[in-house]
Amino acid sequence: MLNKNDQIVLTVTDMTENGEGIGHFEGYPLFVKDAVIGDTVRAIVTKAGRTYGFAHLAEVITPSPDRAVPRCPMAAPCGGCQLQALSYPAQLAFKENKVRQHLIRLGGFDAALIEACAEPILGMEEPWHYRNKAQIPFGLDKNGRITAGYYAGRSHRIVPMNGCALNQPGFDGILSLVLRFAEELRLSVYDEESGRGLLRHLLIRHAKGSGDWMVCLVINGRKLPHSGELVRRLRDIPGMRDISLCINTARTNVILGQELISLYGPGHITESVGTLQFKLSPLAFFQVNPAQTEKLYAKALEYAALSGRENVWDLYCGTGTISLFLAQHAARVRGVEIVAPAIENAKANATLNGISHAEFFVGKSEEVFPAYCAAHPEEQPDVVVLDPPRAGCGEALLKALLACQPQRIVYVSCNSATLARDLKLLTADGAYRLEKFCPCDMFAQTVHVETVVLMTKK
Repeated sequence: MLNKNDQIVLTVTDMTENGEGIGHFEGYPLFVKDAVIGDTVRAIVTKAGRTYGFAHLAEVITPSPDRAVPRCPMAAPCGGCQLQALSYPAQLAFKENKVRQHLIRLGGFDAALIEACAEPILGMEEPWHYRNKAQIPFGLDKNGRITAGYYAGRSHRIVPMNGCALNQPGFDGILSLVLRFAEELRLSVYDEESGRGLLRHLLIRHAKGSGDWMVCLVINGRKLPHSGELVRRLRDIPGMRDISLCINTARTNVILGQELISLYGPGHITESVGTLQFKLSPLAFFQVNPAQTEKLYAKALEYAALSGRENVWDLYCGTGTISLFLAQHAARVRGVEIVAPAIENAKANATLNGISHAEFFVGKSEEVFPAYCAAHPEEQPDVVVLDPPRAGCGEALLKALLACQPQRIVYVSCNSATLARDLKLLTADGAYRLEKFCPCDMFAQTVHVETVVLMTKK
């Protein structure tokens, strides 16, 4: 039996879905952070349970052929990029396997069916510097100076952001400018325990299509001292389009509040995806990887197989990005989203793009959709697109889908575990069959993966 602080040598033969290496010592499984498949490592046991344990990577004795040198020197302590030590082709293989195993183990699908339905993952040509948005928490370093960066894995300890290999170029310069301003004015930093302090987060957004920049300071109060001076400095940055304050005085770990105070600009920046344009406010949800977003939406559109005559519903539609993509090829599109400002953005974006046959509703998808279908039996949907949060779809919504039975269901998932659970319910009584699915790497260097699935009515 192993004990804490024991030093052992083992070979990593697998990885967890969270990116930890898995090795066995005399049959006993150990999870080793920062170890990758194929490594032989010396590890120090940090916790030993009855059936499995955890260990700290002390030394890579023989590196895996798939091991890569992380670009970011803070990759290990930050924990935001769990796969930087794995070559990019191996990352893609890891994500394909993750989706397939979830569908088999959690969804109960036959392995042969999954193999037949699987399409190759949509990878990136350049899997670095792709993020168009960052939400950066403020804190204090060990010397009491203001700092900002990302939380270390499973902690609230801030790792300073310095040359993040995922953010688009320009983020570091904006952060440095804001930090200098805060230090000069000796602004206070929010403390979760006391609920005191002003600066909470810095939101930076960049629209690659237009070159627009957005800066939003999330503060615990209603006023930022000398905000005019900060605006003057930020406006010197080429492309600076919008600067605002986001008021969040709640004792919560939710980053954004719902009230915005404009300091400069129209309240939005403009991003383009394909031939469409989207106005993005600080509160608007939008995919963080513009290059892969086009691939993801193109795959969803391909699976929808629209001829121009279909009645389409887009559930959990957010700011209507997928809705408007679909509307270019459908007779009518209806989107549902619980966040009211997102629906306001969706309507504005429909107008911006000259799309008049897209209609949007505020509310829970599991309530709005079945109620509408029941009240309008003559308008049953032909295609339904699902793009839920990580928790997946509500059971009431899945039952409503089984009741109205659209010809095709296109499921866009950011969590293959809840995807598998929902597909299991949709196929349980034989009404629908899994036709095909395609993973998409929206978050290179991390363990996260999006998946587009096509379900057809039997």
